[in-house]
Amino acid sequence: MSHALKQVFNKDKTFRPKRKFEPGTQRFELHKKAQASLNAGLDLKVAVQLPPGEEQNDWVAVHVVDFFNRINLIYGTISDYCTEQSCPVMSGGPKYEYRWQDEHKYRKPTALSAPQYMNLLMDWIEVQINNEDIFPTNVGTPFPKNFLPVVKKILSRLFRVFVHVYIHHFDRITHMGSEAHVNTCYKHFYYFVKEFNLIDTKELEPL
Repeated sequence: MSHALKQVFNKDKTFRPKRKFEPGTQRFELHKKAQASLNAGLDLKVAVQLPPGEEQNDWVAVHVVDFFNRINLIYGTISDYCTEQSCPVMSGGPKYEYRWQDEHKYRKPTALSAPQYMNLLMDWIEVQINNEDIFPTNVGTPFPKNFLPVVKKILSRLFRVFVHVYIHHFDRITHMGSEAHVNTCYKHFYYFVKEFNLIDTKELEPL
């Protein structure tokens, strides 16, 4: 890892505080298992596969939180360069514009600047993953029926962060010497959503 990148990651300049797994819980053990296979340098296609005897929803939940933390970190490293002036529209190049919609203020898909969009997105995801009714943390508490639809929405929106960073801020990532890290994170994300069919192939077209 380059010195510049080390500094960034040591400072832990996340865009949001990281969501941690409680030690001693099943999620924490799964998180450790996932990390161990990544650190062992396993082929990412193999690393994302459901370990024998584990519940798919648990495995998915752990990865969603993990991707949220990592993508947070990646966006945190370029957020000073992603401003109302530089990125007045949340987009991925001229072909793709992403509009924001939620249940509160923006009932209709609304064009926003990239920093506004990112703020709303990270806030929204934080609410979802901290909601015990959607992401139960107690072993034995069943996942709700809407778990996978919520997960798909979270992941497809997180994918947009990759699109924006790659297309509009990759020079910054390269300047910091962190493209290998970002590429690995993206590959991991890509293989995971493909393995469990969590994002429409059409949605993945921009990258």
